[in-house]
Amino acid sequence: MEYHDKVLKCSECGAEFVFTAGEQMFFADKGFKNEPKRCKACKAKRSENSGSGTYQRAETKTTCSQCGKETTVPFKPTQGRPVYCRECFQQRRTLGSPA
Repeated sequence: MEYHDKVLKCSECGAEFVFTAGEQMFFADKGFKNEPKRCKACKAKRSENSGSGTYQRAETKTTCSQCGKETTVPFKPTQGRPVYCRECFQQRRTLGSPA
């Protein structure tokens, strides 16, 4: 198949950009079905923002299964599985005790 440069419109900023024949061949080789929606500047800005740590870890208050102390853990505990405070977790880790 022969590819020709195409002029596309960015869905984010509205600017026109060129989808080159080489880029089209790359997309075809990778099996991509859709044409790009954003110009290179908007694509770069979007990827820069997505990797900036916008994800927040869930902190859950719970009680340590070993010592009974109230603690917070960076996950939602599963019923029936023990949860340990930092000190008890480290202690079990160094002893090599099974969970």
